[in-house]
Formats: sequence, C-alpha cells, structure tokens
Amino acid sequence: MTTMAPAPVQELDEQIRAKLLRVGSANVANVLLARGFRNVMMLGLAPLADSQEQLVGPAYTLRFIPAREDLDSMANYGRDDNKHRRAIEECPSGAVLVIDAGGSTAASSMGDMMATRLRYRGVSGVVTDGGYRDSAAIAETGLPCYQQRNAPPATPIALHPIALDEPVGCAGVAVYPGDVLVGDRDGVVVIPRDLVAEVADAALDAVEYEEFAAGHIARGRSILGLFPATPDSRTEYDEWVAAGRPEME
Repeated sequence: MTTMAPAPVQELDEQIRAKLLRVGSANVANVLLARGFRNVMMLGLAPLADSQEQLVGPAYTLRFIPAREDLDSMANYGRDDNKHRRAIEECPSGAVLVIDAGGSTAASSMGDMMATRLRYRGVSGVVTDGGYRDSAAIAETGLPCYQQRNAPPATPIALHPIALDEPVGCAGVAVYPGDVLVGDRDGVVVIPRDLVAEVADAALDAVEYEEFAAGHIARGRSILGLFPATPDSRTEYDEWVAAGRPEME
C-alpha cells in the first residue's frame, strides 16, 4: 500500500491573517459552532505570557509517543535526524508548530534554545498539550506559546518524536497540517483549513457587531433585542455602518 506524502503547509493569505489578528478565539469558536463544529477549542492550555502577541498561523505538526530506553538517550536526541530537532528547522515561516505530547508533562516539549531558533526563523508560535522548560527564557523571546504547564525534565526522559507534518490530536482536538490556529488569552482554537476564509470573514463581522452592541450597552441599553443579534438589530447595525459609523448618543 502506497502512503501519500502530506501536502506542504500553505502560507496564509495576508488579508485573512489580518482579519484573524482582529478576532478572538471565542469568536472563531462560535462561528465554527454555527457550522456544526463543536470540538475546536484546545481546553486546558494557557499562554506562556499574558503579554504575548496573538497567535495566528497554519499548523505544522510534531507528534510524540512515550519514550523507550533503547531508543531515547541524550546521544540519540543530539542526532541531526531527530524529528524533534528537525521540526525546529523545518517548520515553515509563518506556521504554528503544534506538538502532540499526548498530554504528558513528564518531559519538555521545547526549551528556550529551540524557541529562539523558531523566533529567528519567523515561525508564528508553538502550541503543545505538554509543557516547556526554561519558560521564563522562552517568554523573553517574544514567541507566542501555549502549554498545559511547565515541564522541566529533558525530553528523552519521557517523549519520543515519531512523526512530522501528519494529523495529530492536541489537547483533545484534531489538527491536520494546514489547519489554522488562532490563540489569545482565552486559549487556542483550530479552524479547518478549507473554511479559513469564510470563518475569518464571519468572525470579523461578529467582532464588529459586538463593538456596536458594546457601545450601546455601555450607554445603558438592554441586551434584549441587541445581543445576540436579532434581525432588527442587524438592520440597525447595517444602517449605522452605511452612515459611516457615527458616534453613538
């Protein structure tokens, strides 16, 4: 049986990226829910630093399995063909490295030297359902990163890198290479790659409507008939946009 090589991760259109940088993970999750997708939010993960940039980019994946003593040693870890080290050099610029650690924090999914290299190479960020070592130093690189919790032990103690650029499960969510991740303080959401353009448009529309609704609510208006949007409030919003978004009274 012939196994087809995975399609290369495609660069994200800059207009789509710009839209996704304006929306939140919760907005995206709501848009996907309206399209029947319920399991898209990576629950239990948190940003390494509250001040880090928003995360947006297509997924490039690395999958770990539990380590085994005859295969995993610091000597083998240092080989150039080690898939963990290859992931750092092969993850495309603009992509997000998604590390499936099987939820294990018994050993590190990444350290600060790897994060520094990824930042230099233009990678958009890293997401793991495991954890990092040297977390303070990783945060200093400015690379947006998400994890379950810190995991200081050396990687070969508990993790063996087995596959690159294949479908993985990370924090209970299916991630296929090229799916697009959006991460903020709330967490990380995964957009199926074939839906990215329409989800970006719908999520941005939702954010802009929420700004309109928030302006009215801050002035004492009830949420009833306003949020969530109703046909009447959408008409009101559309008229407000057509009028040039005048200041609310």
